Amino acid sequence: IMDNVSIITVFTLSGLSGIANYKITVFIFTLLCYCVIWLVNLTIIVTVIVDKKLHEPMYIFLCNLCFNGLYGTAAFYPKFLYDLLSTTHVISYAGCLLQGFVVHSSVSADFSLLALMAYDRYVAICRPLVYHSLMTKQRVCILIFFAWIIAFYLLFMSTITTATSRLCGSHIPRIYCINWLISNLACSASVATIIIPAFNYTFYFGHALFIFWSYVHLIKTCQSSKENWNKFMQTCVPHLFSLAVVVVSFLFDMLYMRFGSKEIPQSFENFMAMEILLIPPIINPLMYGFKLTQIRNRVLNFMCGKSSALRLKS
Repeated sequence: IMDNVSIITVFTLSGLSGIANYKITVFIFTLLCYCVIWLVNLTIIVTVIVDKKLHEPMYIFLCNLCFNGLYGTAAFYPKFLYDLLSTTHVISYAGCLLQGFVVHSSVSADFSLLALMAYDRYVAICRPLVYHSLMTKQRVCILIFFAWIIAFYLLFMSTITTATSRLCGSHIPRIYCINWLISNLACSASVATIIIPAFNYTFYFGHALFIFWSYVHLIKTCQSSKENWNKFMQTCVPHLFSLAVVVVSFLFDMLYMRFGSKEIPQSFENFMAMEILLIPPIINPLMYGFKLTQIRNRVLNFMCGKSSALRLKS
């Protein structure tokens, strides 16, 4: 038994052990996916920032959602791409904790931002007369600040609890670090390592319940008015789709991590681990980009303007 936590200086990641024969193919595909993630998210972010007509609560929340996609994936893709070209798959103790913190806080911030977007749509459609007095720029900034700071604080507490545990192993059966797998290496479970994650799960499950409640009211309200129903289909459907993608990705990963069979192929395990960092960051901006008319028109106008300028130069 290891008597001192400082003995563990690196963790080994065994998720890549089964793909030695097609590492280059996976590398190219992963690099392409990461470039697409940057392209689609950065397009939405720049469009919202540059166009003052889009400085409205819904688009500001969307801008933060896209920024969160870049923040979360930055903890995974560069390290994963490096590991694909390396013969040894290890990560430092501090790097492992940081990676776990960023991935977890990104997923938590996703839920908070989606809850804010649901609240924004609820006020806009169900209480339109008080929308502008409730959703002021100052209040929107405060809501966004708390969405981020609470996610950071809760996951910081969880990471600190994990970091203070005495570890009796250094092998992580995955392609990246998460707090739960680090906690599993602890010599003995502490009350804090059980209570804090349980509180975090409950807290963000409450976000999901709030979103569900707000959409029940939205659907009831929109059924009585064709104008409201059109507004619901235009702005709420992409939000519902984004929520479904995030929730399903998170639940699949969480349930597989705890109850997955050891007989499942390594490639499928890797996909299950990656999909929370692959599908939502690509689907969210694409859904909003195609569905929200103002975003789509701004992007198309920019692209058409660029192509016209290039034709004139030639």
